[in-house]
Amino acid sequence: MASEEASLRALESLMTEFFHNCTTNERKREIEELLNNFAQQIGAWRFCLYFLSSTRNDYVMMYSLTVFENLINKMWLGVPSQDKMEIRSCLPKLLLAHHKTLPYFIRNKLCKVIVDIGRQDWPMFYHDFFTNILQLIQSPVTTPLGLIMLKTTSEELACPREDLSVARKEELRKLLLDQVQTVLGLLTGILESIWDKHSATAATPPPSPTSGESGDLLSSLLQSPSAAKLLNQPIPILDTESEYICSLALECLAHLFSWIPLSTSITPSLLTTIFHYARFGCDTRVRKMSSVNGSSQNSVLGQERGRLGILAMSCINELMSKNCVPMEFEEYLLRMFQQTFYLLQKITKENNAHTVKSRLEELDESYIEKFTDFLRLFVSVHLRRIESYSQFPVVEFLALLFKYTFHQPTHEGYFSCLDIWTLFLDYLTSKIKSRLADKEAVLNRYEDALVLLLTEVLNRIQFRYNQAQLEELDDETLDDDQTEWQRYLRQSLEVVAKVMELLPTHAFSTLFPVLQDNLEVYLGLQQFVVTSGTGHRLNITAENDCRRLHCSLRDLSSLLQAVGRLAEYFIGDVFAARFNDALTVVERLVKVTLYGSQIKLYNIETAVPSVLKPDLIDVHAQSLAALQAYAHWLAQFYSEVHRQNPEQFISLVSTTLEAITPLISSKVQEKLLLSACHLLVSLATTVRPVFLISIPAVQKVFNRITDTSAQQLPDKAQVLVCRALSNVLLLPWPNLPESEQQWAVRSTNHASLISALTREYRQLKSNAILPQRKVQLEDTKVIIHQTLSVLEDIVGSISGESTKSRQICYQSLQESVQVSLALFPAFIHQSDVTDEMLSFFLTLFQGLRVQMGVPFTEQIIQTFLNMFTREQLAESILHEGSTGCRVVEKFLKILQVVVQEPGQVFKPFLPSVISLCMEQVYPIIAERSSPDVKAELFELLFRVLHHNWRYFFKSSVLASVQRGVAEEQMENEAQFSAIMQAFGQSFLQPDIHLFKQNLFYLETLNTKQKLYHKKIFRTTMLFQFVNVLLQVLVHKSHDLLQEEIGIATYNMASVDFDGFYSAFLPEFLASCDGVDSNQKNVLGRNFKMDRDLPSFTQNVHRLVNDLRYYRLCNDSLPPGTVKL
Repeated sequence: MASEEASLRALESLMTEFFHNCTTNERKREIEELLNNFAQQIGAWRFCLYFLSSTRNDYVMMYSLTVFENLINKMWLGVPSQDKMEIRSCLPKLLLAHHKTLPYFIRNKLCKVIVDIGRQDWPMFYHDFFTNILQLIQSPVTTPLGLIMLKTTSEELACPREDLSVARKEELRKLLLDQVQTVLGLLTGILESIWDKHSATAATPPPSPTSGESGDLLSSLLQSPSAAKLLNQPIPILDTESEYICSLALECLAHLFSWIPLSTSITPSLLTTIFHYARFGCDTRVRKMSSVNGSSQNSVLGQERGRLGILAMSCINELMSKNCVPMEFEEYLLRMFQQTFYLLQKITKENNAHTVKSRLEELDESYIEKFTDFLRLFVSVHLRRIESYSQFPVVEFLALLFKYTFHQPTHEGYFSCLDIWTLFLDYLTSKIKSRLADKEAVLNRYEDALVLLLTEVLNRIQFRYNQAQLEELDDETLDDDQTEWQRYLRQSLEVVAKVMELLPTHAFSTLFPVLQDNLEVYLGLQQFVVTSGTGHRLNITAENDCRRLHCSLRDLSSLLQAVGRLAEYFIGDVFAARFNDALTVVERLVKVTLYGSQIKLYNIETAVPSVLKPDLIDVHAQSLAALQAYAHWLAQFYSEVHRQNPEQFISLVSTTLEAITPLISSKVQEKLLLSACHLLVSLATTVRPVFLISIPAVQKVFNRITDTSAQQLPDKAQVLVCRALSNVLLLPWPNLPESEQQWAVRSTNHASLISALTREYRQLKSNAILPQRKVQLEDTKVIIHQTLSVLEDIVGSISGESTKSRQICYQSLQESVQVSLALFPAFIHQSDVTDEMLSFFLTLFQGLRVQMGVPFTEQIIQTFLNMFTREQLAESILHEGSTGCRVVEKFLKILQVVVQEPGQVFKPFLPSVISLCMEQVYPIIAERSSPDVKAELFELLFRVLHHNWRYFFKSSVLASVQRGVAEEQMENEAQFSAIMQAFGQSFLQPDIHLFKQNLFYLETLNTKQKLYHKKIFRTTMLFQFVNVLLQVLVHKSHDLLQEEIGIATYNMASVDFDGFYSAFLPEFLASCDGVDSNQKNVLGRNFKMDRDLPSFTQNVHRLVNDLRYYRLCNDSLPPGTVKL
């Protein structure tokens, strides 16, 4: 034994050294190598068995178990059967002897190692594996150990990882399913007996003052008084051991429920028992007991007990999340809901000592989370099923959910509950749409609940009712482009909008008076404005008044957003019916915006400038934004009244413009300035009144923008104002015939507008060729940036408009476009400038290519093709970082537009576009791991094929009729093959997005143009592609795309199933290394000759799984093993 003893001492000292904080990484690597080599030896397990029974060193035990794990999972096939028998008998004995004294993580690891053996050998060679587990559970001394073994078995055998063949996975699942009924019976028995044993001893609590009130709702939920009585029993007080056993049993159930089908083996008594335990989470008395008794031992118990509630809810949610419910299980579900709503009622019950909120605050946060998950699953998965049960009181349920929602102790909890209401409102909306006849009945049933919800959500966003909570919200830090406050407001307004859709009149009459109240305060501020030496001052100084004003302004801002969000419910079919409400809103908004601009509240001095000034600016900006939301309503109003008496409409628009124009100034804060600009754009683009151009306020803006001496607006604002002015002149007026559009005058005006905006830019042409000094160059760049961003925006905004608008636009821009083309070569090495120029050209090509005409378009493309030489492309892609790559990507995007153009106009460019792609760009990026440029290049290649199929395949209809089968003529074959090869190469690279995109392109070409059926593809490429796709599956490099790869493989194979089964599959298997010929035969036999998609893809995944499994087995055999 000395050698084992000595080895153990040596191993202990090595382990201690390895984990000592003074050991160097170098030495750690040496020790690691030594330990790995030791583990690889045949027979190392005997030493490890000795180590396990003789050491108290955790590190040594863990190492020994890892050796066993490796042996069982990777080398088991090659272990002699005598040794296997010895291991199978020794390890369980070791576990039984020491499970009480081993640290829990060692004990769990040892359980896992034994389960791993079961996974390989049960039932054939290890027939008592599962019966041993059942015996352990049934013997009181070893119940906890048995439960740990059971949970590990469920985890490792029900959904095993890669390293088993498909047949073995199926066998294991079947074996486990055969045991489910027994196991569930055992677990029910354990949970029931512990509950009953401790219930008998639980002290009877004093009668509760609220016990009388649980009558009506409960009996309607539970029907049987006995069930209600059962759930009203006091919760027993468990000892630590019982509590531990219950938590293990519930963990087992949660895992079992995740994979067993819903069936009658999940009995009513099991469900009732789980609900008993769920009560542990919502019983605040349990927590109180632990705090009264004071000792830390007891408070730990209290937490443990809360944990039982959380585990029980996890079991319930596992069952709830299954969408497919067999008929015989529906009744069980109903019973589950009834019992959970009993819990919900318990949680939200108010009594003298407790408000609902304080009750919820006392519960464990995780329990509340699980409970909210349950409610979400109920509404999203089961409500439609349960609502039809007459005995299920949905309205009462909503009342409980309402209490639960509005007493949540945390913001996150409240958000999660709002999500549930959103799901419910979506469900109602779609139900009404599908059953319009019952609309009234459905709405009447839920009307009160919805109005309550609306009122409460509105109260929750107002400081007037909810100041303490709202002040906790962060309005500074951006997360996903919104602050916590913005998210809170947005989610609340979505609920308001959904209620508005269902109950428009109620919603409006609830919201408008609240808005009106806050508006009164805002409009009344005028009387407090006094003139001081420096300007205007708001004469409200008392701290309390300032605080109240702050709250009122914040609320007004939120309510204005709410009113804006509802604009869509006043237009379309309901325009006439809801006209008066909408008119009231719009008139108020116009009045408020004008008031804000006239008394210049944004520039006023206040007592608390850091708070009140941003508030005043925000209200002004939100009033403009809310008015902008009604642009579509104004447009509809215009089309209804333009013939008869448009006075009211004209007055609304003119007053709005009076409110906007004073704000278009570089002195106004950007938030307010941009809101004004956006409103101006909406008036010009959506409403388009014919009289807009003649309003003095608009002419003022024209003069301001074209006056070079005036200070330039910030970039964003400048772009928006120019877009608005351009659209006033370019967009056709609604409701008027072509003859009354006054195109000639408008065209002249537009030309002079653009001419004024591009004056400095056009002057650059003369000196662009000269070398420029640094300062001069920076000035030039600023002019280019400002001009092109304005022009690009103008073109972009009319690209979908009528031909006439685009013609006028191009006439005005023509000179600037020519200047841009002349400047391009001078700036080819300044990638930031080229980037902006190409953006502009891309927008031109997308919007005005017809207007530019063929000769000029050709000139542009030719210029670009000449400029982007191989050297220039390499410089851009390899040396100029992301800007350089963006330049090339935009150039390729322009070419995408060109190759998509129907007709023959741009066909002459195809050869040079393909050669640019395949000979210039592709070689530079093919070998780079970076995804830059690749996606755009492959999209361009796809467009070349998709829109120019006849460039490669000239099959004439007549020929195909004559021959019966089209032997298509192939042209430009070399280019086609090169493109296909590039696609094939892309599947060998790690970038999963590119892989997905390119697979989609090939599949599209097959759907639209029968790519896989073409002779050249079928005969020279088809099986190469299939081979690559199968290899990708075997290597698991793109596992997220398993399904897509399976379908593509099927689509390719289905072109020639005979060839696939008779030639490709045998060749593929023959070329597979790491498997012997017998295994190859089995793989071939298991791949059934199915020709339907589901069976074929199942066969593919089976082949891939088993091939990996065989390789794993073969790697595990000791060297020199003879395989017969």
